[in-house]
Amino acid sequence: MADSDAHPWIFDYVIVGAGVAGCILANRLTASRKLRVCLLEAGPRDRNLDIQIPAGFIRLLGDPRFTWQTRTEAHPATAGRQLPISLGRTLGGSSSVNGFNYTRGQPEDFDAWAGAGNRGWGYADVLPYFKRSERRIGFGDEIFRGRDGLLAVTDSDWRHPLCEAFIASAAEAGLPFNPDYNGARQRGAGYYQRWILHGWRQSCARAFLSPAMRRRNLTVLTDARVIKVLLDGKRAIGVTASAGAEKVEANILAEREVIVAAGAINSPSLLMHSGIGDAQVLNSLGIQPVHDLPGVGANLQDHYLVRSASRVRGVLTLNEASRGWRRGIEALRWLVRQPSILAISPSVAFGFASSDPAVERPDLQFHFSPGSFKDGVAGVLDDSPGMTLGFYPQRPLSRGRVGLASANPDQPPVIQPNYLADEADRRLTIAGLKMTRQLLRGQALARYRVDDHYPPADATSDDDLLGFAARQGTAAMHFVGTCRMGPQGDPGAVVDPTLQVIGIDHLRVVDASVMPSLPSANTQAATMMIAEKAADLILGETPPAPVGLDDLAEARGLGAED
Repeated sequence: MADSDAHPWIFDYVIVGAGVAGCILANRLTASRKLRVCLLEAGPRDRNLDIQIPAGFIRLLGDPRFTWQTRTEAHPATAGRQLPISLGRTLGGSSSVNGFNYTRGQPEDFDAWAGAGNRGWGYADVLPYFKRSERRIGFGDEIFRGRDGLLAVTDSDWRHPLCEAFIASAAEAGLPFNPDYNGARQRGAGYYQRWILHGWRQSCARAFLSPAMRRRNLTVLTDARVIKVLLDGKRAIGVTASAGAEKVEANILAEREVIVAAGAINSPSLLMHSGIGDAQVLNSLGIQPVHDLPGVGANLQDHYLVRSASRVRGVLTLNEASRGWRRGIEALRWLVRQPSILAISPSVAFGFASSDPAVERPDLQFHFSPGSFKDGVAGVLDDSPGMTLGFYPQRPLSRGRVGLASANPDQPPVIQPNYLADEADRRLTIAGLKMTRQLLRGQALARYRVDDHYPPADATSDDDLLGFAARQGTAAMHFVGTCRMGPQGDPGAVVDPTLQVIGIDHLRVVDASVMPSLPSANTQAATMMIAEKAADLILGETPPAPVGLDDLAEARGLGAED
């Protein structure tokens, strides 16, 4: 990077973060070839084979070359533990290191955003943006699914007897097979849709950024960490980034806008280091406040994932298939584009269920895998055959915060999600563990199941189950909400419904941090939708016409949830 005083870099737009949102924005903003765009990524290029082959997910989780490795703060409700966090730090961000499941959420999630005063963010408004991104390969109603987007969304071509038995067990429990949980209804069970094509990961870098990098009006800088947004009074004019082992600093200027797309942990951290946040807190850290915005870093939300496992017999699981000569056979199958464990999601089958018959919308999401991990934590497979069923409450009420440890940007942020702090989340977690046990003990799985591995069979009371969840639950790393969107006059809002930072000109935040609340799903699909809509907002494009409410009602009525 050039010396900032002698050779300033000047662009129309500067995008901070080449994750899910940053890759889409880089593609959409450079499409006209008239706008000069600079995309900055703190991590390296995404050339490592573990990124491209889906099975590399396991190794990537703990690799600091391609992930931010940090921990949450301890909390009494999670047995005083500090939970490990691994966030993408390469081109494609977390889409290059995460678990592949394409899940949008429920229409009511987005209607709630609009109902809180965020005009233009209801389900009928955002559905066209979901469709814009995806190239759905497989079954799907055209009202809900996109066919012409850049991200390939496929069905699993890999089948396993335990997955089939789990889906049958779910049917016994009243969850019918659902061929498209991103369509008319979410409730049910089946195989997850994913961004894997011909055995390769389809990250947002691969799908959106790679074609855009051929354009001369896009500059992509890797290993370039942005340490603050440059402000001229209450106007963003660029960023200061450091690069290399010597941390050489350079100012990169934006004539139109700075767009922060660093994720729900790093985006609020960057704003605070730039003097935007709670003025009292910033002063206490020795950071000169530029704009008092108390909502920065607040409203942190995540799904709290709890896994159960059973030992099995009479069937080959991932535990054995991933070792020795069997692993070699799987590699050969992958090389000739045959279904292989090298090209599957960590969670192969899904379930979306209600914790109680009186609850109309599903409030629990289940993740099934025909394998099991030591200590219930993804990374190291068990020595003996097993199957795993994880779950989380879809719309938790617990709220936390991202803060700064000091004024030093090299120090990791302070992350306190406050998992299980809300009584309603604790009740749902107990209900989820009871339903997990019901599903794993279903008649369809009886021929394979040996016993309960964890939680143990003698954990039967609510206190037992909640204690297990507190000791063994993990971060799903679906962080949202820390730069929450809200209407004029909302004291906790950080950005307005156009995603502009309130009180600062020419500065936007475009990533999962702007979500007012968690969607009932994994969060990548919703983040992609946000980026697609943001591109239209930035370029002043007329948004696509909302999907007709009558058409939506009719389509959802065809598969209406009971």
